[in-house]
Amino acid sequence: MKRLLSGLVVFLSLFGAACAADDLALPGWHGAAIAYSGYRAGQRPDSGPFPSQEQVLQDLRIVEKHWQYIRLYASDRHSEDVLETLRREKVGLKVMLGVWLDGKPDALNANSLEIARAIRLATTYPDIVAAVNVGNEALVSWSDHRLTEDRMLAYFAQVKAAVPCPVTVADDYLYWRDPAAKLAGAVDFITLHTYPVWGGEDIGTAMASTIRVYETVRAAHPGKTIVIGEAGWPTFTDNPKNAPGAGSEAKQLDYIRALNAWAQSAGVTVFVFEAFDEPWKGSGTEGHWGLFDEARQPKQAVRELYPQIMAGSPPAATPQSP
Repeated sequence: MKRLLSGLVVFLSLFGAACAADDLALPGWHGAAIAYSGYRAGQRPDSGPFPSQEQVLQDLRIVEKHWQYIRLYASDRHSEDVLETLRREKVGLKVMLGVWLDGKPDALNANSLEIARAIRLATTYPDIVAAVNVGNEALVSWSDHRLTEDRMLAYFAQVKAAVPCPVTVADDYLYWRDPAAKLAGAVDFITLHTYPVWGGEDIGTAMASTIRVYETVRAAHPGKTIVIGEAGWPTFTDNPKNAPGAGSEAKQLDYIRALNAWAQSAGVTVFVFEAFDEPWKGSGTEGHWGLFDEARQPKQAVRELYPQIMAGSPPAATPQSP
């Protein structure tokens, strides 16, 4: 028991209190951060229904126990519900708000509406929104919603001119590793994604790969603050790009522990991907990145931190009917 408690104290320290500064554009570790999408079975971000505010509150109460920042991916009904709930219930979390953009020709109107909503939310909740992220994996070559750099620069400038907080762009390291990446000179800080498992790696090389990617981008853009906007490990894998047997709860635990320890020691804010499994992404690898499953039960990586849930309280909320 003494050994178990000692390990728990060490693990809890990896989710320590946030620093006083909320400015993610400043270098350093600003506190534990995690990506959040609250979609349960039968719910979808593209067509709905969206999680109820009751379900959102359940999620936020779980997350606030050990994290200080959450990342949202769009400026839609779900994100507005999150922000409304955070303020009304006085939940102690800061938000990196997302602006979902698509490079397809027929998406121009949707992009304009999304930007307008993001500006409204960021200006309505300046006490909660610590940063706005314009676009997500829309510049890397393999993106299915790719934008040109010039179009992204224009969208970025529109948001930057209208919100009171730092503004960034999130993309895969394959984009940011290029010293000529145009967005690097515009953003207040770089938001970088890195996933060793999608490169066919297993847990034995995962953390070294993560650090190598970060250092490559830092060398390409010296002096620029870099936030890791997505890094994580799935608990199940079913994709030819993944090493056989790469997904497991034990491996997720190992990676998350190593990632958080490095983040603090290196002074890098890292948004772990992600809080909860998302059934709408399917039954394969994409649906199993959560530190909690879809029923809000903690997986091995965080099980010791949530004994009250393991004991059966609070119960999982019932999904909204379509």
